Amino acid sequence: MSKRVLFVAALHHPEELQADMRSADAGEAAPLFPSSMGQRFWERAMRAAGYEVDVFWRNLPGYGARDIARLQTDVFREGLTPGKIAAGLLRRLPPRLHPDYRRRNQLLLEAARRFRPGIVWLSGDNREIFPETLAQLKREQGCQIIYVSGVSPIVFSHANERDAARLYDLVLVNDYYHGVQWLELGAKRAECLPYVGIDPDFHFPQPKTDVPKDYLCDVGFVGTLVPGSLYSARVAALESLREFDLGIWSMHEVPAALRSCHRGTALGREMLRVLSSVKISLNAHGDFMRYGGNMRLFETAAVGTFQIVDDRPGVSEWFELGEHLVTYRDLDDLRAKVQYYLENDDERLRIAEKARAHVLANHRYDQRLARVEAMLDEL
Repeated sequence: MSKRVLFVAALHHPEELQADMRSADAGEAAPLFPSSMGQRFWERAMRAAGYEVDVFWRNLPGYGARDIARLQTDVFREGLTPGKIAAGLLRRLPPRLHPDYRRRNQLLLEAARRFRPGIVWLSGDNREIFPETLAQLKREQGCQIIYVSGVSPIVFSHANERDAARLYDLVLVNDYYHGVQWLELGAKRAECLPYVGIDPDFHFPQPKTDVPKDYLCDVGFVGTLVPGSLYSARVAALESLREFDLGIWSMHEVPAALRSCHRGTALGREMLRVLSSVKISLNAHGDFMRYGGNMRLFETAAVGTFQIVDDRPGVSEWFELGEHLVTYRDLDDLRAKVQYYLENDDERLRIAEKARAHVLANHRYDQRLARVEAMLDEL
């Protein structure tokens, strides 16, 4: 199979990428992605395996200088804002009538002609790149298209993504049910790896010394809580734990009932410092992940922190319950288990240590890459 991969993605957290670029070691290739995005660790695994990799940022404007400094991190908030209204009106415009989108599609084709990828790695939430552009890429480059998404196509996908499904040679998902949906839309093959994992050189326990005092809490959560329609179970779980020493880290808005627990933002290494510092990490999946398999499931285990996870089918497929982590059935069960494991330090730490050994042995990104290579060879 080809070892030339062109990532086609939207850049989130551009400030983080610029900081990672500045801190890269001399002689080291500048990172394509910030450490707050999972693609960074696929990039690292690919480079280590001898791949040539490049990226096309599809959310950069098509006209003018394509400079990541022009981007700002999106912050999600409940309710209507002028920005949301403007964005909503723009999204009602058919993408092909959007002159800047047309320009971006042209630039992608030009970038592919220069780089000559054998694989186009298309990240989800694609509203900018047209199906006919992907078809032209396949004709011109003879490349395979891997589509990668952590969310449900029923809830989140755009018409561009659904219309292009028959062009996807392989769809990688975290949630098994999402893969079934992509097959129904016409994808050739879908696989629930899950596509997230751990990188031992990045995901490891961080020292608890010299961390901000409010990192040291009994129960911690890092992630998104809005809109409530997509994260209702997660919000309810956190609301049920307000009697404990609860810390919440989110770059987005936090529901009013939980704002007193909000302790800031944690991305990249800062997220690892937070997860390493809390006694218990709560991992409640979004309402749209019925099978399970979010990034935090593996990252929390990698830093050696005990986690309590909502009971989703995939969790017991990838981890041994009671041995590597603990699940809860309902809010009463959640509160009882939080109380129990706060009172039983040795048991909590033993489970966390076994979880770390388990993900190091079984859920590394280099192992994920080997499986993807085998699947592409089969195709």
